[in-house]
Amino acid sequence: MTILRVAAFSDAETGGNPAGVMIIEELPSEAQMQKIAAEVGYSETVFAARQTDGKWMTRYFSPESEVPFCGHATIALGAALADQFGPNVWTLSLRHTEITIEGSQNGKVYSASLQSPPTSHSKIVAETLGAILELLGYNANDLDKDMPPMLISAGANHIVLNLNSLEKLAAMHYDLDAGRTLMNAMSLTTIMLVWQESERLFHVRNAFASGGVLEDPATGAAAAAFAGYLRDSGKLSGGEINIIQGEDMGARSLIKATVSGEKGSSIQISGTARYMA
Repeated sequence: MTILRVAAFSDAETGGNPAGVMIIEELPSEAQMQKIAAEVGYSETVFAARQTDGKWMTRYFSPESEVPFCGHATIALGAALADQFGPNVWTLSLRHTEITIEGSQNGKVYSASLQSPPTSHSKIVAETLGAILELLGYNANDLDKDMPPMLISAGANHIVLNLNSLEKLAAMHYDLDAGRTLMNAMSLTTIMLVWQESERLFHVRNAFASGGVLEDPATGAAAAAFAGYLRDSGKLSGGEINIIQGEDMGARSLIKATVSGEKGSSIQISGTARYMA
């Protein structure tokens, strides 16, 4: 079985978040997929098998666990499908929903856009917030008072903390084992830290201890959930937002989210991708 290595949400020909991609006739067992993902070692590996109805059965695995939806691995899959079959739109059958991915190619640069699962958000209790702030070494004075912490979702659950300075964002640190324990207990995929530079430009970092990874350089699922939260809470009426992630890791990544539709509806997440040597 061939494992493709594709960096999604790349900044031209650099940066991005590496994903393993396996396009196969039949999905391996869960145990096999978990073993392969651990051996690949990226934050996610995506497995896709075409069904008789033309849809692609799709599963995502981190080195330590299966995740219900992964944005950057989906963008990587879209690039790989465009490379093998030409530009098109494909339907992906996830474990609990269906989404679409569109892929295209321009020379060595691939572009892909996905439509996320539905979005939602809800408040978090003081005890939960306190535990997360303690984990990450922040306090209430480090938060943006206009954008309170929130549980956000678009196929996977995340907690978003909006910080009041870029310096606070750069200072993110935490113990991986403690983060894994806390995030698994809360059924979180990532903890998303955000600093807003302007109305439509955001800098983010994503702690991904639940998957055995200290930090993710590009997180499309969290970007979709965050864009949905901005729309559904009335903080953004529509249009595009741009997200810069991975700078503090030396892997600058660019994510575009297009906000439209009714509350709770799908968010379009777009970016470029490149094959890795």
